[in-house]
Amino acid sequence: MTQLSIMDDEVDIVIGAVQPDLTSFMNEWRPIFSRFHVIIVKDPEMKEELKIVEGFDVKIYQKVDIDKLVGSSSLTTRLFSGYSCRYFGYLVSQKKYIISFDDDCVPAKDNDGLSVDAVAQHIFNLATPATPLFFNTLYDPFRQGTDFVRGYPFSMRNGVPCALSCGLWLNLADYDAPTQALKPEHRNSRYVDAVLTVPSRAMMPISGINIGFNRELMGPALLPGLKLAAEGKFRWETVEDIWCGMCAKVVCDHLGYGVKSGLPYVYRNDRGDAIASLKKEWAGVKLMEEAVPFFQSMRLSSAAVTPEDCLSEIASLAKEKLGPKNPMFAQAADAMMEWVKLWSRVVVVSGSSSIPS
Repeated sequence: MTQLSIMDDEVDIVIGAVQPDLTSFMNEWRPIFSRFHVIIVKDPEMKEELKIVEGFDVKIYQKVDIDKLVGSSSLTTRLFSGYSCRYFGYLVSQKKYIISFDDDCVPAKDNDGLSVDAVAQHIFNLATPATPLFFNTLYDPFRQGTDFVRGYPFSMRNGVPCALSCGLWLNLADYDAPTQALKPEHRNSRYVDAVLTVPSRAMMPISGINIGFNRELMGPALLPGLKLAAEGKFRWETVEDIWCGMCAKVVCDHLGYGVKSGLPYVYRNDRGDAIASLKKEWAGVKLMEEAVPFFQSMRLSSAAVTPEDCLSEIASLAKEKLGPKNPMFAQAADAMMEWVKLWSRVVVVSGSSSIPS
């Protein structure tokens, strides 16, 4: 892999803590996380005391910290409860790159049995160009051992900045609850050594389990929004990250940035009961039948020149076109606007947070 001059102090690791004991999680990641500043945001609805281990450069944010910055306990709950607590870390970070993993994930091993440095792979994905305008059949042409294929226009080979890197998972695949309930014993064991750029205007179900992004480019584009009425504490009981991902993809397409998918992998430990979760997520499964065509057909105006502009237009369109079909869409649009206002208040013009992290 090509070596890049990305400094460790340009990266924040952001962890949303939805379970209280992170001792094992942090120890598993110690060889990688110990080089970086780590932000841990505790789910504001969690009552138990958070347990972590020493030996890390870590800043922990709890409900009292979130309330103080947000200014409203009710807004804290609306925007940052459950898995959405990680967005608070995105808000207060002062780094160019953010890498975020769920707290039930540990480093994976590749096909040779070697431990994967998922942070390094995300950084490589983000620091090298993406090619969303014309698909390269050898996938990412900037990885070692590959290049652009015959017929790829030389005028397009510089690519565009990559703003978002979406990693994958071994063991517990990121299925929805109905699929996992039908295949309770299925585990993902296929490590595919590939990265590709998702084509422009193609939507995808981006997961918050294992992602990295360029905060300077994306700004507030990864955001809390769609919450289910009975949202739970397992990934298959929520679709907040799916909605967030489609918003982010529209922003990237409109502003001329790229999104990559594939490496790096993490290993997801088994958690939860898919059958018990069916009732909680079923509403989200149905909502996607309306949401995906909405995002696929969306075109933003030429007046939208920043991520904030884009999100404001998306929220307005969602309220107008999807709101009458289901009140959860209208609530998502309202949450998006609250997030944009909060970002504009907290984050200074330079792109850094106005409070220390």
